[in-house]
Amino acid sequence: MLHERLNWRYATKKMDPSKTVPDTKIQAILEAIQLAPTSSGLQPFEVILVTNPEVRAKLREAAFNQAQITDGSHVIVFAAWDNYTAERIDAVVDQIVAERGIAREMVAGYYDNLKSMMLPRPAEANFEHAARQAYIALGLGVTAAAFEEVDATPMEGFNPEQVDEILGLRARGLRSAAILALGYRATEGDWLQGMKKVRRPLDKLVTKVA
Repeated sequence: MLHERLNWRYATKKMDPSKTVPDTKIQAILEAIQLAPTSSGLQPFEVILVTNPEVRAKLREAAFNQAQITDGSHVIVFAAWDNYTAERIDAVVDQIVAERGIAREMVAGYYDNLKSMMLPRPAEANFEHAARQAYIALGLGVTAAAFEEVDATPMEGFNPEQVDEILGLRARGLRSAAILALGYRATEGDWLQGMKKVRRPLDKLVTKVA
């Protein structure tokens, strides 16, 4: 089932603007993103779900006119933390303690050590680390969309400064890292539809160390 769905999906180039992804499927995709593993469980990013047509039109301009952003029905922007701070890490600890019902001392030492490593680093290095965690969630979102038979086009080709301005991300301590357009493939007009999926063979991709 997994391989079947992953072979079904492709980076859709032309969405059908007449079709809307149901809320139940969007919710399932968002919940998969929520469950993505991240370094030390920090989840150092936020997920911006955009359906507003005017905002999506602006995002399309910032993404070099990629039509999937407006022809699809939903756009997800993965916005990574611009830096790690004591407050952000402490908030993670607070949630762990509250939800697991454990003493703070059980985890405080680990996260204090994490802060001693991360907080002195340049903000750009911390943003790049946070963005890599967002990419893990992006991968889960793409996979979940395939299971829901929703077409998904992951995008890195956009002007991040413009996207940040459109969504007001910098004021929230966030920076855009990736975009995922969601919708349904058009029956015609997509040169990639029906093409054989091309990947390097396993014996060229995988090196086994026994």
